[in-house]
Amino acid sequence: PVKTRLAPSPTGSLHVGTAHTALFNFLFARHFGGSFVIRVEDTDTERSKKEYEDNILEGLAWLGITSDERITRQSERAEYYETLLKKLLAEGSIFYCTHSAEELEAERQKLMGEGKSPHHKCDQRETGLDSGVLRIKNNTIEPIIFSDVVRGDISFDPVTFGDFVIAKNISAPLYNFAVAVDDHDMNITHVIRGEDHIANTPKQIMIQRLLGFTAPLYAHIPLLLGTDRSKLSKRHGATSVSEYRDQGYLSDALFNFLALLGWNPGTDQEIFSREGLIAEFSLDRVQKSGAIFDTTKLDWMNSEYIKKTSAHDLISYVLPFLESLEDTYGKKSDENYMASVIAIEQSRMKKLSDISDKIDYFFRTPTYDVALLTWKNQPPEETSRALEDARNLISSWDVTQMTKEDIERLLLEKARAYTDRGSFLWPLRVALSGKKNSPGPFEIIAVLGKENSLRHIDHALTGLKSL
Repeated sequence: PVKTRLAPSPTGSLHVGTAHTALFNFLFARHFGGSFVIRVEDTDTERSKKEYEDNILEGLAWLGITSDERITRQSERAEYYETLLKKLLAEGSIFYCTHSAEELEAERQKLMGEGKSPHHKCDQRETGLDSGVLRIKNNTIEPIIFSDVVRGDISFDPVTFGDFVIAKNISAPLYNFAVAVDDHDMNITHVIRGEDHIANTPKQIMIQRLLGFTAPLYAHIPLLLGTDRSKLSKRHGATSVSEYRDQGYLSDALFNFLALLGWNPGTDQEIFSREGLIAEFSLDRVQKSGAIFDTTKLDWMNSEYIKKTSAHDLISYVLPFLESLEDTYGKKSDENYMASVIAIEQSRMKKLSDISDKIDYFFRTPTYDVALLTWKNQPPEETSRALEDARNLISSWDVTQMTKEDIERLLLEKARAYTDRGSFLWPLRVALSGKKNSPGPFEIIAVLGKENSLRHIDHALTGLKSL
C-alpha cells in the first residue's frame, strides 16, 4: 500500500513550502487509500526547538493534515542509528576520517582550480582510526540512476561525491543517513519532496544499498517562487502558515490554493473541496518548473471561500480579529446580530481581518470628521434638514418587523423630495457608519436597529452644529 511522509526539521515555523510538500504527500496517499505519516527530523540539537515543532504540528493540523500513525522523532532512534553505524564500520563500508577543515578546504580549492567537482577521496581509509567523522567508502563507479516520478530518469556520477560524510561521530548521524534508514524502517513507498533534495537522493540510495535496503520511489516537486520567480522568502511577504492564519485566511482556502501550485487538474476548475482534490490528485500532472505563490490569487480564492461559508459559521473565525473592538452596545455575544453584521461585509472581504476596521459602528457610536457628512457643496443647514427628515421617518418605524427592502423603499420615497437624492442619502449613510465608504443606509439600519440608528443620527446632528 502507498505510504508517504513529511519529515520537517523543527528549526523554524511551518513554512508554506513545507506545507505544500505535506499537502502533496497527503493528497497522494489519500488518493490511493494509503497512509500519510509525520516524522520530525530533530537530530540538529543546536537548532531544533520544541516551540518550532509545536508550530509545525499545529499549522498542519489547522490545514487538516494529520499523521495516520504516532509521530516519530529521529532523536528517539539514536541508539538504533548507532547500531547500524557500528555494523557498517565493522564491515569496512565506512571509516573514520580526521582531516581538518583547512585540509579539506585546500583540497576543494585545488579540485575547483582544475575544473573538477569538489569532493574528498580520503587517504585514511585503512588506517584504523577510532575517532573523527564517519565517511562512506565510496568505490562506486557506475552511474547512480533513479527514475523520478515527476522528472523521469536522473543520473549522477558517484565519483563526484567522493567519500562523503554520513555521521559527525558514531552517535551523531547526518541527514542523509538518518533519512535513508527511516524511510526503509517506516515502509515509505513514495518520497515526495522539493526539487532542492534531488542532489541528496543518490547519496541516500548508496546508503540504502550498503544497508541492503530497497529504495522507495522518488518524486521531486517544484519549489514555491515569489512573483519575481526567485525562491519564496520573507521579502515576498508572509512565509509561515501561522502568519496566513493570523491574517485571516481560511484553512480550506489555503489548502485549495497550495494544491494548485505546481499541479493542475487538467481543467479550468479552481475551487475544489478537499474530497474533490483527493479524487483528482495525481503526480503525473505535477509540473517541473517552479510554482508562483501569487498572494493576489490567494486573496481571490479566500474571498470565494468566505462568500460560500455561512455567516453564522464565520463568527468563531472573525471574533479573534475583534478583540480590541470597543463594544459599548454589548453585541459581540449576540450570535444573530454578529451573523447579520458579518453578512453585510461578507461579499467584500478578502481576508477575515478585513472586517475589523469596517464594522466598528455596529458596536459603538462612530467618530469621524463632521465635514464628511456634507454632500458635495451642501450647506450644513441642508445636511441637518436631511438628517432631521431621516430621523423623523425612522422614529416612526418598528425596524424589527421590516426587511432591508422595506427600509430601502421608504427611504427612496423620501429621497424623491430632494433634487439630488444623494443630498439625502449621503449624510444618512455617513451618520450611521462614520465612513466615506460603507454599505448603504438600508442595510445598516436593518442590522443596527432603530434605537442605535437614531443615536448615530443624533450624534451627527450635534456635530453639525459646530460647522
